[in-house]
Amino acid sequence: MNAIEVRGLRKAYGSREVLHGIDLDVPAGEVFALLGPNGAGKTTTVEILEGYRRRDGGEVQVLGTDPAAAGSDFRARIGIVLQSSAVYPLLTVQEILDLFAGYYAAPRATREVIELVGLEEKRGARVRTLSGGQLRRLDLGLALVGSPELIFLDEPTTGFDPAARRQAWDTIRNLRGLGNTILLTTHYMEEAQTLADQVAILRDGEIVATGSPRELLTGHGAVEIRYRRNGEVVVIDTDEPTRVLNELTTEALSRGDELEELEVHRRSLEDVYLEVTRER
Repeated sequence: MNAIEVRGLRKAYGSREVLHGIDLDVPAGEVFALLGPNGAGKTTTVEILEGYRRRDGGEVQVLGTDPAAAGSDFRARIGIVLQSSAVYPLLTVQEILDLFAGYYAAPRATREVIELVGLEEKRGARVRTLSGGQLRRLDLGLALVGSPELIFLDEPTTGFDPAARRQAWDTIRNLRGLGNTILLTTHYMEEAQTLADQVAILRDGEIVATGSPRELLTGHGAVEIRYRRNGEVVVIDTDEPTRVLNELTTEALSRGDELEELEVHRRSLEDVYLEVTRER
């Protein structure tokens, strides 16, 4: 079962088409990462899925509903964490979560939300006193308080230090464990590789790669072997590093040579991302 289904999605701003008929499936209960460089069409895609931007063509179903025609019932089923947000600076963390909880028919308990986002020690602190990382956690809490089925996370850990980022990852894993579907946009490839069940990479308004992080790595050579021969660097991408290394070393030994500057590098999602988003 899919939480999101997109077929032939198109969007243009004036004469410039920014989405060229993309297809997308987001399985329910999974973390799905939508990746791409600035200007690739990520924000436009997400805003259409949220129902905040009109599309020019294609079919979109989010939780079984066309977001372009959705009402308040649909809004109550989704949670959104924007890249930046403005909240009431004089309210405390507890007060603002209680306020937002009152907008929903069946909210999640604010005490549970505060624990989920790691703000227990800041429960009584005024919003204006929070650090940048703590504000991002509060943004996440505001998205969760309505107990949504689907959560849109737009660059959720921007500005986090490494420790805060790891804590945010634990929160996202916990949400997935509770059965939530999460659509994540991020420029941190390690974040996507660690959290995502499925990944789609956008380039110039087209999806150029999809699959699980493992599938994407396998499809592009999971290991890079590099060495120097006759003064030139030789690079081999392979999914069978043991076999290739055995062949290379056997040949070198038979010749009485050394494999100069031999390196074995396990490729990451970032390597695949840079390959498929490289300028044509």
